[in-house]
Amino acid sequence: MVPMTRGRWAFDLALVAALVGLALTEIWLPLDSRQAHGSRLWASVGVVWFCAHLAFRRARPWWAFAGFLVWPVIGTAERGEVFLLFFGQLVPAMVLVFSLARHAPGRLRWIAPVGGVLWVTLADLFVPLLRGPTELMYHWGVLTLSWLAGHGLRVSADRAAAEAVRAHHAETAAEQASRAAITEERARIARELHDIVAHSVGVIVVQAGAAEQVVEEDPEFARRALSTIRSTGSSALVEMRRMVTVLRDADIAGDLAPQPGVDSLADLVEAAREAGLEVDLTTSGSPRRLPAGLDLTAYRIVQEALTNVRRHSEACRARVSMRYGPDRLEIRVDDEGPPRQERARPGSGNGLVGMRERVALFGGRLEAGAGERGFTVLAVLPLEPV
Repeated sequence: MVPMTRGRWAFDLALVAALVGLALTEIWLPLDSRQAHGSRLWASVGVVWFCAHLAFRRARPWWAFAGFLVWPVIGTAERGEVFLLFFGQLVPAMVLVFSLARHAPGRLRWIAPVGGVLWVTLADLFVPLLRGPTELMYHWGVLTLSWLAGHGLRVSADRAAAEAVRAHHAETAAEQASRAAITEERARIARELHDIVAHSVGVIVVQAGAAEQVVEEDPEFARRALSTIRSTGSSALVEMRRMVTVLRDADIAGDLAPQPGVDSLADLVEAAREAGLEVDLTTSGSPRRLPAGLDLTAYRIVQEALTNVRRHSEACRARVSMRYGPDRLEIRVDDEGPPRQERARPGSGNGLVGMRERVALFGGRLEAGAGERGFTVLAVLPLEPV
C-alpha cells in the first residue's frame, strides 16, 4: 500500500468526483456514448458504488478491487439488463487497472488482472454489443494499455529505488573505506611519532646520565648536556602533543631508531631511479634543521607522491622541488605523463588520504590535481619564523 498524504487524498477524491459527474451525466442525458438498455437508477448506484471504492485505490487496493467485482451485479439488479457506458464503466475500469498495476501489493498485483480478465470475458460472452471485432479490439486494447502503463511505471520506480539503495550502499562503503584509510594512516603516524618521542627520551636519559657522572669534574660538559636535555625534551613534548591528536594502536611495535627525514631524500630519489622513474630533486631557499615530526612528514609526502606516480601515471620522469621560506616549507612533486587507463586495484587510492592527514597534523595544506601535462602534488608546511 502507498502511504497516503493529505495531497494524495485530495487528488483521489477529486478524481472520484470527476468520474461520478461524467458517469451520471452520461446516464441521465441522451449521449451517444451510452448504449444498450438498463435502469438509470441502478446504473447510477453502481457507478457511485464503484467510484467510491476507487477513492481507496492506493490506500486499500483490495477494497477497490472488491468494489469492481460487485459493481456489475448492482448495475443489473433491476431487470438483468445493463447500460454500456464509456465514462461510467470503461474509464473507471481503466483507472482501476492502471492503479492496481502501479500500486497493488503482493499477490493482488497478479490476482487483480486475472479477475479483471474473467469479468470482461463474461461480459463479452453475454452482452451481444461487446462481441463485435471492433468493440473487442477497443476495450481489450485500452485495458491492456492501462495495465502496461501502470506496470511500466511501477518497474521504473522499483528500479530507481533499487539504484538509490545501491548508490547509498556504495556511498556508505566508500565512506567506511575512507574512514578506515584515515584510521590506518593515523595509527601509522602515531607509531612513527611514538618512535621519535621514544628516541628523544632515550637521548635525554643518556645525556642526563653523562651529566651526572661529570657534573663535578667537568661542569661545562654538564651544562651542554643539560642544554641538550632541555631542547630535546621540548621537541619531544611537541611531538607528544601531536601524537595524542591521532589514533594509536594498543600494540605499538617496531624499533626505536630515528625515522627518515629530508636528509634521506637523496636515497629515496636514487631508489626511484633504480625502479625506472627519472627523478629530478631541487632545493631552494635556506635549508634548515626541521623538527623530527615535520622532517618525517616531508619525507613521507615525497615518498608517497613518487609512489603514486609509479602506480597511477605513465610518466617516465618526475620533478621534486623543496623550497624553504621564512615561515614555510613548500614541497612540490610533478610528473609529465597521462594517468594509466587501467582500473585501480582494490586497496589502492589511500596515498592522498595519508598525505592530507600528515599535512593537517601540522596545520598545513595540500593541493593535488591534474596539471598542464601530468599530476601535481603541492604541500605547504608551516615553519617557525627564522
